[in-house]
Amino acid sequence: MDKDKLIGTRLDGRYELTDLVGEGGMANVYRASDVLDNRVVAVKILKNEYSESEEFQRRFRDESKAIAMMSHPNIVKIYDMGFSDKMQYIVMEYIDGITLKDYIDSEHVLNWKDAVHFVVQILRALQHAHNRGIVHRDIKPQNIMLLTDGTIKVMDFGIAKFAREESRTATDQAIGTVHYISPEQARGDVTDAKSDLYSVGVMFYEMLTGRKPFDTDNPVSIAVMHMQNVAVRPRDINPNIPSGLEEIIMHAMEKDASKRYQTAAEMIRDIEAFKSNNQIIFGYYNAPEPTQYFTPPETGNRRVPQRERVAYEQNGGGGRGDYYEDYPPENESEPEQSKSLVIPILTAVTIVVLVVAAIVIFLIVGQGTNGSNSSTDEVPKVIGMNYDDAVLNYPNIDFEVAEQDYTDKYEENIIYKQSIEAGQFVKKNKDGKIELAVAVSKGVQKVQIPDLTNYTAQEAEDALKALGLTAEQKKTQSTSEENIEADHVIRTDPAMNEEVAVGSNVVIYVSQGVAVDETDVPKFVGMTQEDAQKEADSRKLKLEITEVPSTEEKGIVTEQDPEPGKVVVSGSTIKLNVSNGEQPEGEVTYGLENLPISSMSGMYTLSFTTDEDGVIASRQFVAESLTNASVSVKVKGKGSKVVKVSITSAQSGKTEVLGTYTFDFANKKFTASSENIEGALSGVAVQTVPAVTAAPVETAAPDGAPSEVE
Repeated sequence: MDKDKLIGTRLDGRYELTDLVGEGGMANVYRASDVLDNRVVAVKILKNEYSESEEFQRRFRDESKAIAMMSHPNIVKIYDMGFSDKMQYIVMEYIDGITLKDYIDSEHVLNWKDAVHFVVQILRALQHAHNRGIVHRDIKPQNIMLLTDGTIKVMDFGIAKFAREESRTATDQAIGTVHYISPEQARGDVTDAKSDLYSVGVMFYEMLTGRKPFDTDNPVSIAVMHMQNVAVRPRDINPNIPSGLEEIIMHAMEKDASKRYQTAAEMIRDIEAFKSNNQIIFGYYNAPEPTQYFTPPETGNRRVPQRERVAYEQNGGGGRGDYYEDYPPENESEPEQSKSLVIPILTAVTIVVLVVAAIVIFLIVGQGTNGSNSSTDEVPKVIGMNYDDAVLNYPNIDFEVAEQDYTDKYEENIIYKQSIEAGQFVKKNKDGKIELAVAVSKGVQKVQIPDLTNYTAQEAEDALKALGLTAEQKKTQSTSEENIEADHVIRTDPAMNEEVAVGSNVVIYVSQGVAVDETDVPKFVGMTQEDAQKEADSRKLKLEITEVPSTEEKGIVTEQDPEPGKVVVSGSTIKLNVSNGEQPEGEVTYGLENLPISSMSGMYTLSFTTDEDGVIASRQFVAESLTNASVSVKVKGKGSKVVKVSITSAQSGKTEVLGTYTFDFANKKFTASSENIEGALSGVAVQTVPAVTAAPVETAAPDGAPSEVE
């Protein structure tokens, strides 16, 4: 059946195929709708050209059995399968994400936290599979899916083998992708869980260095390298990789499977130990014994990983293409493929052995025939010399730079090791020179300060330690512009992007919280409201205005709270009373005490008058009825007025002025401008006569003027 005709069809009346999302060597993968469970699924369908092959059908069923035995959050789930004469298919969980290969290609070099996060999930998936006797045998980034939340899903157990089948030979086992192949797979030996761990180590290496440990245009050469060559140390490519992680990677990539991690759990244990202390040294590798020549490092540019996002940012929807990578090319059967790869590998190994043997024999014969006639020369001390100067000053020496590394003891291009001690006599080569291997310093290793803004203090310290730097925390306030919350980094010294020597100290300025700006309260009283607002704005203060009657002109500040000089937080509110232009109302109490009651009799009237308003208040009293020889009058009014107070006798009709006063109604007080109380009382007093007086009569006050009797 043609694949185009499958789209829109429904398998077993349940799985409606909507579109093709991946093509592999043996099978195609479709997105489909499960109409019974109402969910999106992936359906892998064996291609027509292989559906009649019992071998391919067996492998297809093996895959379904392998996945069906497992249930783990980091392994793609299998929901259903169907096998008939016409069609073989597996219904799986649909993964909406991208492959780990796509992510590595986009990032090039991952920061170690991201890499560790991914590798631990892969290892947990493999641990689950290995515990059930299943070896994946094709672990590679193309077979690892990355979801938008950073979750890993291991998929494609298409060439997985059960542990009980390990006795099969290379002729009936498929070999995984050559870049991630284990040495035993390359040789065609028996594979087990440790082969998957080797492949994980290769992926870990690639994530942190940006390159594969072995890579050429010839797949056979790559396979031979996996069997024979030791990979360049990750830290030689990216010196910012912590030593502990380098040990984990190299331990996983041991050529001898017995020296590797034996289980995924062991590798997880070391990674968790590293996460708890990223300065940990596991001690898997002892210092190499002195040799005549140092192992030359592989060339290549060093790359420093950038600290970017931790979570994967979705890249254009669901994965396609090698998202469901499955089996070897369909043009050859599996046994023929295995044979065709193993034979060239074994041939290459044989050629390498023969070439090495020929070189050894040549050297031995050369020494035997020419040794007695070769002259010797003394080896000078070149340690501490500039390499270029050494080459210039010793033309009789054939220098070989066998090692280059960073050192805090020697400046750049200074020789810090030599393969033969000074003072020894060695034979010259055929060119009449002595051969000397040296190690040349790259100078002090430098790293770039990352942007640690808004990291927690501990996260920043950990990041700096991972770069080989020491950290010193200093607490400080964050400005409102910086707005950094407490216990988070504001800045560093040296600043971000500056280069410093490894081992340098970096000061981390840690926020104690957003700094509170303070200001003192100015004197607003007496200002116009407009001026008061300008002054408040300049000090970042808010005003709460209340208009009140006042003797001041309209718009003048009459009162404030808090008082001038008090220190407040910026943004605080100051309460101001501002004149509305109206005179304030009030009440003044006017009193007369120690009246000469014995010389007065009859009724008297106290009157309060102004030039503008006339009589504003009055009070009548009968002298004989007063107690304590005193009388008082409460006078109401607005603002401040000049008031004349007079007393009139009802019997004699005489009126005398007691005094002229300024009444301050707002402040409820008065002051005398002129006063003659005794003279006024004497002038109006009516002498007391010995007779029974009538009850006191109180007369009405003038219209609008209040009166009181005490």
